[in-house]
Amino acid sequence: MIINTGQRTDIPAFYGEWFSNRLKEGFVCVRNPYNPSQVSRYRLDPAVVDVIGFCTKNPAPMFPYMDLLKEYGQYWFVTITPYGRDIEPNVPDKHRLLEDFRKLSMTVGIDSVGWRYDPIFLSERYTMEYHLRAFEQIAAALDGYTKTAVISFIDLYPKVRRNFPEAEEVPDAMRIELGKEIIRIASAHGMTVKPCAEGTELAAYGADCGGCMRIGDYEKAIGKRLNAPKRKGARAECACYLSCDIGAYNTCRHLCRYCYANAEPSVVLENSRMHDLRSPFLIGNYREGDVIHDVPQESWIDGQISLLG
Repeated sequence: MIINTGQRTDIPAFYGEWFSNRLKEGFVCVRNPYNPSQVSRYRLDPAVVDVIGFCTKNPAPMFPYMDLLKEYGQYWFVTITPYGRDIEPNVPDKHRLLEDFRKLSMTVGIDSVGWRYDPIFLSERYTMEYHLRAFEQIAAALDGYTKTAVISFIDLYPKVRRNFPEAEEVPDAMRIELGKEIIRIASAHGMTVKPCAEGTELAAYGADCGGCMRIGDYEKAIGKRLNAPKRKGARAECACYLSCDIGAYNTCRHLCRYCYANAEPSVVLENSRMHDLRSPFLIGNYREGDVIHDVPQESWIDGQISLLG
């Protein structure tokens, strides 16, 4: 099976030591965000967990714990954008992130790491020309370290509108124009562009619009076939295979203004104070009235077929 860590927060950036403790103890508890007394308990054991998926803006805090991940398949998305601290207040220096991306790629392999350049929005400072220059510079720095560049354009969810009221959607014509140039640049650096939940409008220009995190991507990362049960994407327009996320909303301290997973900074800071490195839960601990459900888990690896053989 696949465990995901990055749909609700950034575990490598802020909760790496906690996650290392979960790996050592062999299980993790996750509250249902819509019914908090319902708790799912997952085994963290390479006998049943085939791949752990990460999505982070800062992988470096996990580097001291990489030995604990050696027995697991891994797939990492690292988000590197061109925005400054006016938009991403607590994201590390981008030059350092480029170095860390390259280090991660050399550790887990080029097929196990992808670059996310998203979300894209336009403003007086972050113009189309600015994005294309930045994308070219980042793509050049990551040439030979990934084969995948994921892009998306900003979605104005209610949380985004509250924290980033001046943000505007990117008009269709500009999406096409930007997308075409990004695809051209990425191709020159050995990367395929995968739009994230953006429909098929860029397929005609060379983008892979079939989903940015499919079973085939996990299979390529681990070199083995997976007999995965069918599942729907996180959203109707999403074709990715995402499930069993162990994160929690309102806990990412990057505090990016475009974030869909944070309500507001004060809530994030309050939740962060309840983080316990020794707890099975990312935030808090067991509560009276909790109903614990041990999730059935089994390996999906097809023992008869190897992509490496």
